[in-house]
Amino acid sequence: MTRIGLLDSGLGLLGTADALFNLAPDADLVLAMDPDFTPYGSLSTDTLEQRALQSAGVLAEWEPDAIVIACNTASVQALEAVRARYEPTIPVIGTVPAVKMAAGTGQDFAIWATPATTGSEYQQNLIDSFAADLHVAKIACPGLAEAINVADLNKIDTAIEDAFTQMGPGMETVVLGCTHYGLVADRIMAARAGALTVFDSPMPVAKQTLRRIGLEPAGVGEDQHGTGRVLATFASGRRVSLPQALDAYPAGKRLLAREA
Repeated sequence: MTRIGLLDSGLGLLGTADALFNLAPDADLVLAMDPDFTPYGSLSTDTLEQRALQSAGVLAEWEPDAIVIACNTASVQALEAVRARYEPTIPVIGTVPAVKMAAGTGQDFAIWATPATTGSEYQQNLIDSFAADLHVAKIACPGLAEAINVADLNKIDTAIEDAFTQMGPGMETVVLGCTHYGLVADRIMAARAGALTVFDSPMPVAKQTLRRIGLEPAGVGEDQHGTGRVLATFASGRRVSLPQALDAYPAGKRLLAREA
């Protein structure tokens, strides 16, 4: 039976977990969140590496086929440390913003991310590699991930409006550079009059995870009712039930239904 571990500071791992269940409905998941140290963007690199390694250690005890760092900030600052600890025994997959996919449209675009990711050399290197000939607006969204963690819809909508004020009026493409943001993609699209194209990372990350472990994905979008379950959830190392805040999001509802 396939078993995959996911780690993040909070609810941002929901999108990737949901995508994995869509592609591999019989896989089991183990989730490690870190509410005692959220938001990860406020931590030093050394502290963030320690937190990611701690969560990865919890997941490794379940002998997963792979560990997914379902967090952009942690992937930027801690992916190599986690890989050095666990590969090649356990493949470790990071999360990369969908910059390449957005650049493929040939249109200027914005990247919404945490302040830490927005100012990172890692994100700038992605822009330089795939979108050097395009105008890319780097939009920091302070407080949005934190509001999503507690399902505070008023703060979510305020943060979304603040992000749009930083974008040019003619820009119609957004890359979600934080895994939390996909949980409110519907609210992001509803807040902008006119057409808006949103690129997110969970499905590409899920596909890459299955490639790394040699598992053939099921058809995307098919009605999947597999045997896969959320075997265990951890909060800063403590065994817990899935937080009820998940019920505010469609992906969260689906995850709650799969809790063992």
